[in-house]
Amino acid sequence: MPQRNVVSWSLIISSLPENGEFELCLESFLEMMRDGLMPNEFTFGSVMKACADVEAYGFGSGVHCLSWKLGIEQNVFVGGSTLSMYARLGDITSAELVFEWMEKVDVGCWNAMIGGYTNCGLGLKALSAVSLLNCKGIKMDKFTIVSAIKACSLIQDLDSGKELHGFILRRGLISTAVMNALMDMYFISDRKNSALKTFNSMQTRDIISWNTVFVGSSNENEIVDLFGKFMIEGMKPNHITFSVLFRQCGVLLDSRLGFQFFSLAVHLGFLDETRVLSSIISMFSQIGLMEMVHSVFDSLVFKPVSAWNQLILAYSLNSFEMEAFRTFSSLLRYGVVANEYTYSIIVETACKSENPRICRQLHCASLKAGFGSHKYVSCSLIKCYILIGSLESSFEIFNQLEIVDMATYGAVISTLVHQNHIYEAIMFLNILMESGKKPDEFTFGSILNGCSSRAAYHQTKAIHSLVEKMGFGVHVHVASAIIDAYAKCGDIGSAQGAFEQSCQSNDVIVYNSMMMAYAHHGLAWEAIQTFEKMRIAKVQPSQASFVSVISACGHIGLVEQGRSLFQTMKSDYSMTPSRDNYGCLVDMLARNGFLYDARYIIESMPFSPWPAILRSLLSGCRIYGNRELGQWTAEKLLSMAPQNDATYVLLSKVYSEGNSWEDAANIRKEMTDRGVLKDPGYSRVET
Repeated sequence: MPQRNVVSWSLIISSLPENGEFELCLESFLEMMRDGLMPNEFTFGSVMKACADVEAYGFGSGVHCLSWKLGIEQNVFVGGSTLSMYARLGDITSAELVFEWMEKVDVGCWNAMIGGYTNCGLGLKALSAVSLLNCKGIKMDKFTIVSAIKACSLIQDLDSGKELHGFILRRGLISTAVMNALMDMYFISDRKNSALKTFNSMQTRDIISWNTVFVGSSNENEIVDLFGKFMIEGMKPNHITFSVLFRQCGVLLDSRLGFQFFSLAVHLGFLDETRVLSSIISMFSQIGLMEMVHSVFDSLVFKPVSAWNQLILAYSLNSFEMEAFRTFSSLLRYGVVANEYTYSIIVETACKSENPRICRQLHCASLKAGFGSHKYVSCSLIKCYILIGSLESSFEIFNQLEIVDMATYGAVISTLVHQNHIYEAIMFLNILMESGKKPDEFTFGSILNGCSSRAAYHQTKAIHSLVEKMGFGVHVHVASAIIDAYAKCGDIGSAQGAFEQSCQSNDVIVYNSMMMAYAHHGLAWEAIQTFEKMRIAKVQPSQASFVSVISACGHIGLVEQGRSLFQTMKSDYSMTPSRDNYGCLVDMLARNGFLYDARYIIESMPFSPWPAILRSLLSGCRIYGNRELGQWTAEKLLSMAPQNDATYVLLSKVYSEGNSWEDAANIRKEMTDRGVLKDPGYSRVET
């Protein structure tokens, strides 16, 4: 081209973002400026889009200033693309200022503003903007509708979502994108039947529709059935499809189905996709198949930092903390540049080890790497210092944070509760409320869990009163925590009252809490009756439901009913029993003298035995005087946790109650030789 003018430059620049050439778009814009040409409104729109896509906030702000100098900042196209850029990059305040300054705004500008609120998690503001748009008589389009539905999902406002659904049907605004958003909202709001009804009513489904319904799948049969229909319709899975499927297999602990999808992903060549690779490693680590985790990781020619992160996380989730630390060291040694998620994961691993030296070393390393003030890393460091008992250091990091969001407050409070610092947790709750923020249901749930662990009755009543005043009493997680707290404080009557108030929601979490409360109070029949009420109400039991009811069966000797319920999980509800389900089954069998049945379960279950399940069997051996099986169990336990005092004490009692005094004395001597000390018991009275 002999000489380029504004029009030719605009054509070049506008075509680049459409082809994914965002950085080249910005370079071309600078070259145009160097040629002495001033951009027009179409050039500004393309450049702002490119800035948002490559997260070039500084560049975008500079271009915004240029639009002011040229006097075109109020142009609908320029203003709309500018506020969209700010909103997409999280600067909602600047987006609002641009929006308010514009003399004329069209539905596209409103969509950018509403979408910005939604992307920043401000669901209430998004819905308020939708209401204002309607008041001004501006006609909503499908983009407005999608953002409004997403806002309802964010704040779990199902009533407003249903109103929007009715409005969509009346106005004929149905589109694939709108139906996808509705389906997602129903899944998030735990209205699976409504979500599936929406899915089945769709005349046209795209890959997003299928990926959304896969996310909502709750068992193996459902996933297999849906995937079969997916293939019959001629759909081709993408990297998000496989990521979702692997995540679901991990949640369901379904290794058989996971291996089938793994084979398909290999066959279709998806192992080169970083996101798919991460989800595969995550799935195998959740299932506990560390050999497959190693195999997948080692097969990679190029190992991106995300793969290293998943490997470290896999070790951490499976309680191999030292392997996680060694992998982190290898990552640094191989010259891989760790990111903020790497440091967050490794600090979280240090939380598990509760090793002060490692915690401080990682704090120094994160500061040197420039991630010391990063939100996720700082939050992990605060938790780590609380766990090692250094509250002063944790508060110091907290006070240095420029912005403290609800997630950070929640993490600090839950960690304080975990370490039985209930009064410090309540102090943080007061700080949160004094700062003008409103605690969410998860914060109240954490505080109430702390009250239950300390049996702090007066604090439980005070928090319960505050919860009711703020309108959180109807939330299932809070209601569940209230039931649990009263039960742990010994007030089963107040627990029943809280249950009666909240069970109308027909939520499995509330039923589970009440069953567990009855079980802890020795009211096994009441727990079993509550389980039957739940089934009559057609509430789908969860794995935790079966833990509660099988434990209750164990406490009153209903062994055959407990066995039958365990089988019901698989036959009637297509559930894969979890470690906790196997744990309560073994505890029931051992508690009632079926010791060899318990051993058979331990040897045949799809998990390697862990200390708690073996201790249940060892306790049964002590009660029923089975010395031979007790010795077998103790040997396995000591190979896993040689410093655990409970194993030595239980085995010593097995021997002494069987009059094997010499063996009992030898066990006590071995404890002394290994430096194992028995933790003294204690009682506590609230004053």
